Amino acid sequence: MTTLAALTTPCLLLEDEKLQANMDRLARRLHERGVSLRPHLKTCKNREIARRCMESPTGPATVSTLAEAEYFAAGGVRDICYAVGIAPNKLERVAGLRRRGIDLSVVLDNEESARLLVDFARQRDCRLAVLLEIDCDGHRAGLRPDDPRLTAIAALLRDGGQEVRGVLTHAGSAYDLPGTEAITALAAQECAAATTAARLLREAGFPCPVVSVGSTPTAFFGEDFSGITEVRAGVYVFQDLVMAGLGVCRPEDLALSVLTTVIGRQGDGRALIVDAGWMALSRDTGLPWKRDAFGYGLVCDEAGQLIPGLRVTETNQEHGIVSGPSCPALPAGTRLRILPVHACATAACFDSYILLQDGRISGRLERCRGW
Repeated sequence: MTTLAALTTPCLLLEDEKLQANMDRLARRLHERGVSLRPHLKTCKNREIARRCMESPTGPATVSTLAEAEYFAAGGVRDICYAVGIAPNKLERVAGLRRRGIDLSVVLDNEESARLLVDFARQRDCRLAVLLEIDCDGHRAGLRPDDPRLTAIAALLRDGGQEVRGVLTHAGSAYDLPGTEAITALAAQECAAATTAARLLREAGFPCPVVSVGSTPTAFFGEDFSGITEVRAGVYVFQDLVMAGLGVCRPEDLALSVLTTVIGRQGDGRALIVDAGWMALSRDTGLPWKRDAFGYGLVCDEAGQLIPGLRVTETNQEHGIVSGPSCPALPAGTRLRILPVHACATAACFDSYILLQDGRISGRLERCRGW
């Protein structure tokens, strides 16, 4: 059996026990609150992990690319939400998936996209399922829940023969809030925006069966999901230093790490050089108030135990600089693990995971790539 010592670095390690504990924790929490989980598979991008976190082998699931939708559909997932505003050049692939029996829904938040979708569907004689995106916090995209365009867009879609399935929102500003009380309040705001928009649509004659919210922080700190039909979350399966910085988890809960090798020391001996640069770790620095503490990742020994005070302080393309108040003079060839600041970004640097069980390699899991 291959050992860690035989692996070429950098490579992506995934600890099975922590992965399962993370999945179980959120599933249990949402079950206790009577709301369904539609996991966001953009983080794991792997069928085996998806099967373990979805409610059934066929879904429900959330994706962020059509490459993910096609990959998971080929693995038997049938209920998929493509939760990024739909671009017209992707509608042909959406229609192709639906012709194959995949219940794929798409998202939009403006009249132009709605008209383009209706025109496309008329030309192809097909019916698409659409969720209207709601802006709950001014973070990114979406309509305000009381925007009169909400019902106008819904009418445009309905009159064009399309299905208005419901509303979707994402409290992305949760990642800017250094405090659990603030995230709890935002979770309530997120739910209120979604349920308000759903109520206005229903009052205008649209059934609105789907009321979808979600982010990992609000999924963990939200308390009342009344009126919500599903919660979307993705990074919770691995957790990362952003989530640790927000109080969602502890650094020792992180299931993902990058195995790297010491390749030298800087001239003054106060910093180590490793073979994991931004091509392996990403350049995501996460929470502004945690940048000095976390850098580009915290450092563990080969067994996964945190080395106090060590972090990756600089990254070049293939070089990482590891330093701290008392950086040990580790010899070249020493193996270390780097805990990711943002698990989605770090995992995206790799084609596969090395799966560990009880600290030993148990297999390799592929990752979907592309758009």
